[in-house]
Amino acid sequence: MKRRDFFAASAAAGLALGTAPLAQGAEGAGDKELYELRKYEFASAEKLEAFAEFLETAVPALNRAGVKPVGVFRLFKEDNPKLKDLEGDPNELWLVMPHKSLESVVTLTDKLMTDWAFDSYDAGEIVMAPKSDPAYTRFSSSLLLAFDGIPQLEVPSDKDTRIVQLRIYESHTIERHVKKVEMFDDGGELDLFRKTGMAPVFFGQALVGTLLPNLTYMLQFDDEDAMKAAWDAFLAHPEWDAMKNDEQYKDTVSRITNMIMRPLKASQI
Repeated sequence: MKRRDFFAASAAAGLALGTAPLAQGAEGAGDKELYELRKYEFASAEKLEAFAEFLETAVPALNRAGVKPVGVFRLFKEDNPKLKDLEGDPNELWLVMPHKSLESVVTLTDKLMTDWAFDSYDAGEIVMAPKSDPAYTRFSSSLLLAFDGIPQLEVPSDKDTRIVQLRIYESHTIERHVKKVEMFDDGGELDLFRKTGMAPVFFGQALVGTLLPNLTYMLQFDDEDAMKAAWDAFLAHPEWDAMKNDEQYKDTVSRITNMIMRPLKASQI
């Protein structure tokens, strides 16, 4: 197994499809970033912990490849009592990787495979893991295009107690999906988020991935109390009451997935 196989699945499969929405040229997106959102799954907690340690080497390599800041998160059952099918803490890690261009996404694998850090013995234990004892079970990936209203990723908090909230809004048609994006960008919802303490990390339209069409966004808070206070302020605000009752935005969301996650040591978000 060659080290170039590391990360190759998403680079080859996801991006082969992901170029289509930007076919008129990567520069057509202007200053808007692209985000790759990955979920890694592991056979055991021990495998997860070994990979999390490896990411302390991998994240600086991602930075050298022009991908920064990188988010590394874990979901815990205690933080997510409303999530179904969680019998315990899931053995999964989530990564957020911002790119300045489509070229950055396409060339990332080759850049990583030629980075000196991946020649180390410890990295090799993950990158060159044998078929009989793989480092992870599988990973899935989505490619997102930043909203006009927040074209670049932000890092609102550096507190040790910080948490993030990842939310996925599915729509039943492309037209309703586009209208929900408009509600955030032009309808005032994103501005109201900021007013009420709902600090955004990123907002993105899914170009490639599952649960399409969808928009995905991440918020960051200093702690759980700050998250609750911000949501209470947002939901009670008269501007939100007007927005949610505006007929043009009716039925724009058919399903919401909501996950609260905590950053791991390697995380820069």
